[in-house]
Amino acid sequence: MKGEILPKIARASISSCFGLDYPEPECPDEFLADGATFVTLTKQGLLRGCIGSLEARRPIPIDIKQNALMAAFRDPRFPPLIEAECASIKIAVSLLSDSEPIVFSNEKEAILALRPGMDGVILECDSKRSTFLPQVWESLPEPEAFLGELKLKAGLPRRFWSEKIRLSRYTVSKWLES
Repeated sequence: MKGEILPKIARASISSCFGLDYPEPECPDEFLADGATFVTLTKQGLLRGCIGSLEARRPIPIDIKQNALMAAFRDPRFPPLIEAECASIKIAVSLLSDSEPIVFSNEKEAILALRPGMDGVILECDSKRSTFLPQVWESLPEPEAFLGELKLKAGLPRRFWSEKIRLSRYTVSKWLES
């Protein structure tokens, strides 16, 4: 599948910062349109960085390169990646669909509207915003817990609720480094 080159684009971007010789593959035409991507780095199965875009604003290869660098060097949850780690990280690239609003009138309806394992979810409330990729359902399979952790990520209390909360969903196509 042609999408398997997307993690290689991310690896080439990160490797170039260390002067490592990792050639960037040519991107197939189908991935030259504007797109929103997330680049996830793991080390020994644990998250090591994850940064992405929620809206398609630049060509997919450029979005991947920028998000790879941000995940490696600017994710505030982790120290910047060092050269010695470069060979031990695994890279995944997620290409997001356009988001669509989730319709609900209260928290219970919002929880019932979530599709575990399928939805990436964006939470917005006033100036606060957070998202979880669909992959997060693997560690938070219960919708109520998923939503609670999404609130925490946005800087809100887990049990917070307001009529100002807006939720949107998206799906992803995901490629893992081989």
